[in-house]
Amino acid sequence: MTSIKTHAMDDEAQPSEDPELCVPVRYGPVEAVFIPGAELPPQHLIGNVNIVPFIGEDAVVLRVVGGRPEIPGGTLEPGEGHMAALHRELREEAGANLLSWTYFGAYRCHSVANVPYRPHLPHPDFYRVVGYGEITLVTQPTNPPGGEQVVEVSVMPVAAAEQVFQQWQRPDIAALFRLAATCRRSTQEPR
Repeated sequence: MTSIKTHAMDDEAQPSEDPELCVPVRYGPVEAVFIPGAELPPQHLIGNVNIVPFIGEDAVVLRVVGGRPEIPGGTLEPGEGHMAALHRELREEAGANLLSWTYFGAYRCHSVANVPYRPHLPHPDFYRVVGYGEITLVTQPTNPPGGEQVVEVSVMPVAAAEQVFQQWQRPDIAALFRLAATCRRSTQEPR
């Protein structure tokens, strides 16, 4: 079994905030703002997890039905921690195994919906934790029923990944790629 390195980014490795990360984003009834940091939010307030994935120096970008680009991640299942969810989501959405993951911030989310997205999730306030890491592609995405249907997993230079997300009016995700690349360089993560 492969050993997984999981750690938080050192405070001194924190780059200056990217203006595109500071702008609130809306996902249906949820408004979210990215908060860079080295300390995970309390586990009971984590509802989602994402990864900005890398293979060596290159970024990995998913495309779902309709062509929209995404990064792997999603909602925690009942009783599931964020790392177990990350492993599951990577297999489902990218056909990948996780080699390392470094937490570098979270979206602080507030839902205006009357009920949580799923009964076991924190509501109305919760966090979507985000990290970057090294993955390895091992199979096709499993695309379980009810989840996003990934039609393509692409490996590309970081600048190209940023451009893809900019073209789809997702400057926040493009900024996550910039932040992840900067953090990787500053911490000299082994590859």
